[in-house]
Amino acid sequence: MKNSIIGLFLLVISFQMNSQTIELPDTFISLNYEYLEALEIENEPLRVKKLEETVLNYNNKAISDLCDTDKDVVNVSFYVDNCNIIASYDKNGKIIKTIEKYDNVRLPLSVMQAIAKQYPDFGIIEDVYVVKYQSNSNTVRKEYKVKIKSKDEILTVKTNEKGDFI
Repeated sequence: MKNSIIGLFLLVISFQMNSQTIELPDTFISLNYEYLEALEIENEPLRVKKLEETVLNYNNKAISDLCDTDKDVVNVSFYVDNCNIIASYDKNGKIIKTIEKYDNVRLPLSVMQAIAKQYPDFGIIEDVYVVKYQSNSNTVRKEYKVKIKSKDEILTVKTNEKGDFI
């Protein structure tokens, strides 16, 4: 009996000696994870991504002081190089909605292909990328307003991110 207890004790000690400690990376929990997931930031042009990350990382501790009730909303504007976002935050710092506008961003391949197919003799002059996010319905609407030109004509067309004309 004594030998089996000693054997069990040695077995437990050997498992502890051979065990590994795995350190997990820092976990980031965001109040605005829904905004992050809805926008699919990793697929956005770099300057769009940077401004959206600024909205996500905004130090919103002072917002609660500006709000009297839980229904109050504070609008914060962010501007960088022909890009702007107006984000509405609630008392706790959660993003309620955003309206985003970016001038002359890199168009997705699907948008460029749709325009080239529909308007083969036209070239792209400029574009405006508009994003509207609503947290209550967790919806994102992305539109591209693209000005195109042929020899004789200038048109403005609208598409979504898939290249479907609106």
